Amino acid sequence: MSDKQIIKVERIHRIEGDGPTKAFCDLLLLDSFAVKGLRVVEGKNGLFVGMPSEQGRDGKWYDTFHPVSEETRKGLQALVLEEYAEQTK
Repeated sequence: MSDKQIIKVERIHRIEGDGPTKAFCDLLLLDSFAVKGLRVVEGKNGLFVGMPSEQGRDGKWYDTFHPVSEETRKGLQALVLEEYAEQTK
């Protein structure tokens, strides 16, 4: 099974304006588990994918979903940014 069969970008919603957040997206894992609220963000070094997060009692933000390995993170980011690029053509 390829990564695109395991993880699919279900929806990308582009955000207009000058802010750093360029889009929100949802993923579908194994055609049975949805992850909502990933963000495509313009950072100092270009676009990256921010994971869904929530604010803790200490005021800091914590990811509620995140890849365990760097390899998986890079693959997920490449998949989302590829889909974002396709939709912004």
